[in-house]
Amino acid sequence: MDIRKLVKKQVSAITAYDAKRVPCRIRLDANESPYGFTDVGESIAGIRTNRYPDPEAGTLRRLIAKDLGVNPGNILFGNGSDELIYFLVTTFGGPVSFPVPTFSMYGIISHSLGEKTIEVSLDEDFDLELDGFLKTIKREKPKLIFLSSPNNPTGNCFSTDRILKIIEASKGIVIVDEAYQPFSSEKGMLPLLKDCGNLVILRTLSKIGLAALRLGFMLADHEIIREVNKVRLPFNVNSFSQAIAAAALKKKKEFRTSIKTIVAEREKLLKEMAKTEGVIPFPSEANFILLRMEDPDYVYTSLLKRGILVRNLRNVVPGCLRMTIGTPQENAAFLKALNEITRG
Repeated sequence: MDIRKLVKKQVSAITAYDAKRVPCRIRLDANESPYGFTDVGESIAGIRTNRYPDPEAGTLRRLIAKDLGVNPGNILFGNGSDELIYFLVTTFGGPVSFPVPTFSMYGIISHSLGEKTIEVSLDEDFDLELDGFLKTIKREKPKLIFLSSPNNPTGNCFSTDRILKIIEASKGIVIVDEAYQPFSSEKGMLPLLKDCGNLVILRTLSKIGLAALRLGFMLADHEIIREVNKVRLPFNVNSFSQAIAAAALKKKKEFRTSIKTIVAEREKLLKEMAKTEGVIPFPSEANFILLRMEDPDYVYTSLLKRGILVRNLRNVVPGCLRMTIGTPQENAAFLKALNEITRG
């Protein structure tokens, strides 16, 4: 049997997301935090493994609602933001529009569900090309528009006024993915949630040190939450993730400290890499930095030989690598290696 003949055409045409684990001593490729939550044992001690998890994640929902100043009914959880993206496309369908380059899962999920996608290239400053989006909205009438701000892999926040004009022009739903917002100097779109009925905000706990939990959540009008909840699989967030996240979020001081450290290291790296011959670091509001250079393949391979893994973006942003901010020690090792490699 040729199994490929049974696969749906839209699935056969896509390439799976590359999440390979490459052996290395310093991992700076996946936008993970170098700092985690270690007080796990006590938080899961009372979990009964023979019982299904709370389907509504009630304790966690109340904690996040209080922290963000929203109604608990405006929150829906997913097994990472990826699952919420899947739920949104499943619920509302397409066309689906997003800028490029950006987070690849918007396109992968939309294609896998057989929905039309419309890409709009960013401008030369990696900001939203407003005219292109407004023309797309008028011509294609996308049901969903995904905007990642700060954007992955470019690291910058999109202009708030451009996001607002897209929200105002759209007859569909605009999803602002704020996965990296904790590292940004900007407040994000949360203050506008009450006034914009077609706005959805995605947040995740993955980037601040809880990536192992696979826990994301969306914030939206209760009508949007109600409809998306229809396609959410029962018990999609397990009891261990719920309990560990709830315990971790009660220790805000630890997370604030780690975030401040990452931001300080990011600024230090940006300053130092600007002095590195042949390397152009782009300003970042996230926990990573985009780097442009003449021969990124050579630099990527040379770093890997030294046990340092970064992300090669040859098929996304030609001529660029992306490095995640690590611990001060990891960042120093990366910088030393980069300088040695570029000096030849």
